[in-house]
Amino acid sequence: MARKASTAKQDLAPELNFIGGRWVPAGGGETFPSRSPADTRKVVGTFPRSSAADVKAAVAAAQQGFAKWRLVPAPQRGWMLAACAKVLRERKEELSNLMSREMGKPLVEARGDVQEAIDCADYYAGEGRRWFGETTHSELPDKFAMSIRCPIGVCGMIAPWNFPVAIPAWKIFPAILCGNAVVFKPAEDSPACGAAFVKALEDAGVPEGVVNLVQGFGEECGVALVAHPDVRVISFTGSSETGSQIATACGKTLKRCSLEMGGKNAQIVLEDADLDLALEGALWGAFGTAGQRCTATSRLILHKKIRKEFVKRLIKAAGQLKIGDPLDEKNHYGPLVNEQQLKRVQRYVEIGRKDDGAKLVLGGKRIMAKGLEHGYFFEPTIFDEVKPNMRIAQEEIFGPVTAAIEVKSFEEAVEVLNGVPYGLSSAVYTRDVNRAFRAIRDLQAGITYVNGPTIGAEVHLPFGGVKNTGNGHREAGKQVLDIFSEWKSVYVDYSGRLQKAQIDVSG
Repeated sequence: MARKASTAKQDLAPELNFIGGRWVPAGGGETFPSRSPADTRKVVGTFPRSSAADVKAAVAAAQQGFAKWRLVPAPQRGWMLAACAKVLRERKEELSNLMSREMGKPLVEARGDVQEAIDCADYYAGEGRRWFGETTHSELPDKFAMSIRCPIGVCGMIAPWNFPVAIPAWKIFPAILCGNAVVFKPAEDSPACGAAFVKALEDAGVPEGVVNLVQGFGEECGVALVAHPDVRVISFTGSSETGSQIATACGKTLKRCSLEMGGKNAQIVLEDADLDLALEGALWGAFGTAGQRCTATSRLILHKKIRKEFVKRLIKAAGQLKIGDPLDEKNHYGPLVNEQQLKRVQRYVEIGRKDDGAKLVLGGKRIMAKGLEHGYFFEPTIFDEVKPNMRIAQEEIFGPVTAAIEVKSFEEAVEVLNGVPYGLSSAVYTRDVNRAFRAIRDLQAGITYVNGPTIGAEVHLPFGGVKNTGNGHREAGKQVLDIFSEWKSVYVDYSGRLQKAQIDVSG
């Protein structure tokens, strides 16, 4: 039975860890502040700087929670997720406001982030009733055979700051549906959102030890979580560099590891495309969330017949975007998340201008207008005359920067799109159904949109990519259940005698 939800604002983000059903400080007493990227003078909260000892305590609590939770029938685990969805609905506006203040996502996008978590809870609540294995015929008489899913144990969840409610939901909800317990480490840039999400699960009635929260930094509690021998699964979303390090560490102990990493996504616009529609897609894909999405449109692959016209329209439209306080719903996007990300974007703009020699046709500078000088705001930035091998066309920037590349044909567009180390999302704008289906077949990406932008995902479909974007697993959809469960084959022999399988009896 779910406890009555508390919607008091002071309850949304406890400035503590959550271990074994209790809100507790870090053992060492250290803390760190979470500041608003829109105005760094404003502190959203102060959170525990956890150590390996705190991770150890959280894993121990998770083991105790797992021992009981794994025995709860899957439909009942689904009911618990339905209760979580209810609390998240009640707190949607407060959570959205907190998200905008803490990591800078515009309020309208923050609401979508929370709604994604609600949709995720609803979807996996239903999957509790579809906890299907398979039954099949045995090769021997009087013998029954089937497969069933089993939980794995304690799962470590390392989530990013750019979707601080939706992505934890993608990870935690299917994991606990499978009967596991989790230890969740939010990004250090969004600890308040992580705490508020866990508070919602607590108030929904999730049992003690099933969901545990440790706040802190990757090099301290993140490394400890990956290394802990009793954590049997790591689910990570973040950079390819960090993901590679995590994969190496997990490989040493044969620990299951699911990685969702970078992208260098492209939107192809062919000569027969609806340019108005393609322009809307490019604006949203390149500059939504200030370009801080793994699915952001950082490349525009444009047919030579429409490139000049399209870039001209894009410059005009992007130049009219309003950038500012993410709580002001008139603004299209807010700040970059922190100073490190600001410097990264600035560095790539200089690389594009000087080293690569591309033509900067819009933006390229930090915004220092009155009222924005204490935040990490950056102009919408467009490069034209970009060559496919330039660094700004090959490397992930993670900011409001996009590069226009000219191609002479559909075939060249496919070649250019595929010619990067990543393969997360792709888009093609065309009225030609034949080329649309060839793009679906030939684009090396985990996601392909036809006449839609590269950003956006639906919880009932698998999400993930190829090449350096991931390690073959998928989040969301029913496919994610294979990350958080083990398959067991079961044989029931009711013949009353020894029957030897895998023995040739054909003669």
